[in-house]
Amino acid sequence: MAEAEVLLSVKNLVKKFPIKGGIWGREVSSVQAVSDVSFDIRKGETLGLVGESGCGKSTLGRSILRLIEPTSGSVTFKGTDVRALDFQAMRKLRRNMQIIFQDPYASLNPRMTVEDILGEPLDIHKLYTNRNDRMERIYKLLDLCGLRREAVSRYPHEFSGGQRQRICIARALAVEPEFIVCDEPVSALDVSIQAQIINLLQDLQKELKLTYLFIAHDLKVVEHISNRVAVMYLGKIVELAEAEELYSDPRHPYTKALLSAIPIPDPDYKKSRIVLKGDVPSAISPPNGCHFHPRCPIVKENCRVSAPVLKVYDFSSNSAQHLASCHYAQDR
Repeated sequence: MAEAEVLLSVKNLVKKFPIKGGIWGREVSSVQAVSDVSFDIRKGETLGLVGESGCGKSTLGRSILRLIEPTSGSVTFKGTDVRALDFQAMRKLRRNMQIIFQDPYASLNPRMTVEDILGEPLDIHKLYTNRNDRMERIYKLLDLCGLRREAVSRYPHEFSGGQRQRICIARALAVEPEFIVCDEPVSALDVSIQAQIINLLQDLQKELKLTYLFIAHDLKVVEHISNRVAVMYLGKIVELAEAEELYSDPRHPYTKALLSAIPIPDPDYKKSRIVLKGDVPSAISPPNGCHFHPRCPIVKENCRVSAPVLKVYDFSSNSAQHLASCHYAQDR
C-alpha cells in the first residue's frame, strides 16, 4: 500500500485506565482497554471494527480523536502527529476528524434547537460570512441527511431515534471533515431504520469522499458497509483483512466463532456453531501468552506462554492484505 493512500496511521496505541485505592488514592492497577494496536486507513475506504462488548472498540475510536488521551503510541493523520498537538492545534484539526456517537438520545443537548446544534460547529470554526450564509449551510446539511427544513426550530425530543441520528450525522458533516469515526451509529435503532442510516452513510461517503472507521458488533452490517474489517478481542486486533476475504476465509479461531454465530435466514441451511467456553478474561489482568487461549478451541501449550503478533500470512491470492494474530492461523 503506497504511503500516499494512507489517511490515518495508528501505531502501537495503548490506553490504560488507572484503578486507584487506599486512603491516598494511589494507583494500584490499571484496565488495559487498548493494547498495542496498529493499523492504517486508506483515503476513501471504510474500515470496520468488530468484537464483543467491552473489547475496547469505542475506546480505540475515541483515543484516535483524543477525546480520550492515549497512554502511549502514535496517531498520524495526513502526516501530522495528532498526539503532539496542543489544544488550539487539535481543535483546528478536528475540522477534519469527527465522530458519530452510538446513542442519538444522549449525544444531543435537549435544551438546543436543531439550528443551535448544527450552527455551533459553524460558529466555533467560523465557517460562514453572515447570518444568511449560516442558515443556508444548516439547510444544506438537513437536505443532505434527509431532514425537512422546518426541523431547524424543533428540539431533539420531538424527533424519532432515526431522525436524531440523522441530526448527529449532519452535525458531524457541518465542518466538512475527511474522516469520521462511526461509533456503533445504528445499534440503538430499529432494524428497518438501521438500513436507512447505513444507506445514508454510504451515499454521503460517495458524494463527499469521506473515510470511515465503522465500529459495530453486528457482523452483517459491517460486511455490508466495510472495505476491510478488523476483529478486536480484549484490547488487541486479532485479524484484519479485506471484508470479502475475512468473511469467506477467516483464520483466527475467534473470528471463526463470531462468524459461526451469524443467523442464516434459511431453515434448510445447516452450519456448525462454534460455542466458546468460559467468559472474556478481565482487562485488569489479561492472561499470559495469547489473550484468547483460555477460550480457544485449538489451544496448544505455546499459546499459554507466547503471545502471537499480528502479521501477514500467505493464505490466498490477496495475502498481502490478510493479517492474523495466531500461532496456527495457517491451519484450516
